[in-house]
Amino acid sequence: MDVVRSLMPDREGPYSWWTYRGRAFDNDAGWRIDYQVATPGLAARAEWARVERAEEHAARWSDHAR
Repeated sequence: MDVVRSLMPDREGPYSWWTYRGRAFDNDAGWRIDYQVATPGLAARAEWARVERAEEHAARWSDHAR
């Protein structure tokens, strides 16, 4: 199971990757390509999840979130 999606079923994102083209980071037009995957039993025990996104484009150190 995708743990983040099970905790946030009605939310777009949270995104973990943004292309360098077209101001994607500034517009939060990202993709969810980094997943936390678990068995159904373990995923059911998860209480929260987050993606640490830089505050601004200049503060990014990668095209991926942490």
